[in-house]
Amino acid sequence: MRRLRALLLAASVALAPAGAPAVAQQAMINAGAWSAYKAKFLDASGRIVDNGNGNISHSEGQGYGMLLAYLAASPADFEQIWYFTRTELLLRDDGLAVWKWDPNVKPHVTDTNNASDGDMLIAYALALAGTAWKREDYILAASRMAQALLAETVVRSAGRTLLLPGSEGFTGSDRDDGPVVNPSYWIYEAIPVMAALAPSDAWKQLSEDGVALLKTMQFGPRKLPAEWVSLRGQPQPAQGFDAEFAYNAVRIPLYLVRGGVTDKALLTHLREGMSKDGVPATFDLTTGRPKAVLPDPGYRIVNDVVACVIDGTKLPGSALQFAPALYYPSTLQLLGLAYIGEKHPECL
Repeated sequence: MRRLRALLLAASVALAPAGAPAVAQQAMINAGAWSAYKAKFLDASGRIVDNGNGNISHSEGQGYGMLLAYLAASPADFEQIWYFTRTELLLRDDGLAVWKWDPNVKPHVTDTNNASDGDMLIAYALALAGTAWKREDYILAASRMAQALLAETVVRSAGRTLLLPGSEGFTGSDRDDGPVVNPSYWIYEAIPVMAALAPSDAWKQLSEDGVALLKTMQFGPRKLPAEWVSLRGQPQPAQGFDAEFAYNAVRIPLYLVRGGVTDKALLTHLREGMSKDGVPATFDLTTGRPKAVLPDPGYRIVNDVVACVIDGTKLPGSALQFAPALYYPSTLQLLGLAYIGEKHPECL
């Protein structure tokens, strides 16, 4: 109990604005947008359905759903998503979640490896909700996951602190070109909260090394990071994966900004490199040619948020209209709108 109280205090200090009075939580996502998101992607069991990926669910989606439910100030929806997460995904012995749940096969879990970004999102959402809603059980669960992440996926290699994408398959022992990382797995806003939950100097180093590494991951004509990067020697696209700036990588600038990393040169470089005629796209890094242009407002909002932060540009009207179609861009759009509403209302 003494440890739990210490965790509560640490989480409160980490999460509460300095000097802020205790007030009722203010929703960062409006009720209409959250209702539309739920109607499209949240089923009765509490699973977030990735309708762009065979209607599977995954730890990332559950973590996003919990974070959005918190931002929408909806404890009942949060608990519903958390129930599915803890009963269907928290099956591993080490306290991390299996990454994939497929409704089309039985058993529904066919790959028991974890995904460290999903784990971090879940722990982060639990810590936020536990602090805001005075749920000690949430903070305790968040602490357990943060400790497991630190033990299983935060590693030192060649003088750098890295976040392995999963506990299995990505180290130098697992692969000839290991360690392999995914730069879109660094959730910068969550890392200080992980440090409050599982105290270690490694977390701060992880954040700093993540940004430093990102600046060295400039591959091909567009000088963009690959989705999967080998760090054996100089960073390079990992073996066995397409050398591409792909869908996961599109969220990197949003993660940077939401995490308080507002390096104008880095953000400008990413925005320009990942865009074709101003619209985000995925790219073949070898040729620099676009593979898919991404006009959905949920993808475009990444550039819109960056433009707001570095230039004070107002968000276009299309960014403010939320009509969810696909799980992933819809999630990015709500995260972008929540951030702008809280930190840069002048851009609305």
